[in-house]
Amino acid sequence: MQEIRTEILVIGSGVAGLISALTAADLGREVLVISKLPTLLSGNTPWAQGGIVFLGKDDSPEKLKKDIIDAGHYHSWEPAVDFIVQEGPRLVKELLIEKYGVLFDRNADGELHLTSEGAHSTSRIIHSKDKTGEIIHLTLIEKAQKHPNIKFLVDHTAVDLLTLSHHSTKSTDIYEKPTCFGAFVLNNQTGKVFPIFAYNTILATGGLGQIYLHTTNPPEATGDGIAMAYRAGVRLLNLQFIQFHPTAFYSERVNLLISEAVRGEGGKLIDKYGREFMNEYHENGSLAPRDIVARSIHQTMLKTNHPCVYLDISFKSSDWIKSRFPTIYQNLLKAGIDMTVEPIPVVPAAHYSCGGLGVSLKGKTSLSRLYAVGEVACTGVHGANRLASTSLLEGVVWGYHAGKSASEINKSDQYIPEIFPWKDENEYIDPALIAQDWLTIKNTMWNYVGLVRTRQRLTRATTILRHLQNEIEQFYKRAKMNKEILQLRNGIITAIAVTNASIEDKVSRGAHYLEN
Repeated sequence: MQEIRTEILVIGSGVAGLISALTAADLGREVLVISKLPTLLSGNTPWAQGGIVFLGKDDSPEKLKKDIIDAGHYHSWEPAVDFIVQEGPRLVKELLIEKYGVLFDRNADGELHLTSEGAHSTSRIIHSKDKTGEIIHLTLIEKAQKHPNIKFLVDHTAVDLLTLSHHSTKSTDIYEKPTCFGAFVLNNQTGKVFPIFAYNTILATGGLGQIYLHTTNPPEATGDGIAMAYRAGVRLLNLQFIQFHPTAFYSERVNLLISEAVRGEGGKLIDKYGREFMNEYHENGSLAPRDIVARSIHQTMLKTNHPCVYLDISFKSSDWIKSRFPTIYQNLLKAGIDMTVEPIPVVPAAHYSCGGLGVSLKGKTSLSRLYAVGEVACTGVHGANRLASTSLLEGVVWGYHAGKSASEINKSDQYIPEIFPWKDENEYIDPALIAQDWLTIKNTMWNYVGLVRTRQRLTRATTILRHLQNEIEQFYKRAKMNKEILQLRNGIITAIAVTNASIEDKVSRGAHYLEN
């Protein structure tokens, strides 16, 4: 059986995964990064348009802390918030700006350009036009590819975490502390599954938006890390808090997020009659916290019996709009909308999971030798609703500290056992069945575990999803392995995990909004 051994395995190549890989590599560790796409430019990072939190001119860690906790509906873990407000701006400066040389926009006087977004009490967000995530990501990829201690496997999908209790041939290992020592991985090209053994594993698999019908997430965001953790018995937290971005472009053909920065720069939300409506729902109007804006749009769509609302910034100078939002402008133009002269049709869409694998301030999970960083992790910072532009910041902070902690390896203590070999199956799976099962997951989650939830809807979702899971598991056991069947299996388990968390939480709070 083919196998690979490395000191540190990083599953995922977004900002959090690459920062952790670079940090560990700088400390002399041998690092292997895997990506399930043929490219490292994958996940939600390159789609992050708005920016990353820094510190404004009249700003302070205390102000940022208050904004994070307010937006999180007082459900944030205070030690994690203290950690990010102290470490975040320092690491953005030392790592992104000084060490890696990320090109953020600057004013004519050479100072970093600061903008505002919803629920921020001051302008403290730095950006690179309207494609901040992509610029950061490309910079980190370039640095990682040049690093002598980092190797890459692209077009490889993680199948399952290797644990003592599930995979060791030594039966008494079940009595040991639950421990991860790598992962089974699928070569997407050959269809072969093989183990990667590691002293420490860092899970950086990103989001789960594809379990919903409408999402701003890319196709690869299928909840893989959540599902692998669920199967391995890792503690999961706050999965009921799915943040819906208020303003995704309303189109059946184009998946496009309209950055919150458009509202930060003065864009107004209007209904089909051209009437501003957000002041009826919140004192901050169009810059209210995301969960409030998303539900307000939902309510307005119901009131006006219209499938969308509109975001209007056309009253600003045409040249300014094209310069500030070049990517959004060009993408909308391709879809037939000119944002310099007309309002943009928008709807809410599943955007960000505030929950995930519960982690310490060093990114450690409840499973020994397993770390989690980025969107797949739950640091406790976001509470019940994420403050805009804190996700990239969280990825940098926890990526750095997880990479540092994972580098502390004592090989004599970090046992890697013999494992049972992977057993291949060969049954062909009709792609039409996979497509139909995904539609069932997406529609069920959108209608029953979406923006507004009720006990009846959640109960109905459980019934549908459990039945479908039985079908999919039978598929999986017999199937010739490929990325599509793996993603489907992960998608159904992630959907069930989110639904279970929503049923267990009887308090309506933040992004978990319960009626009756």
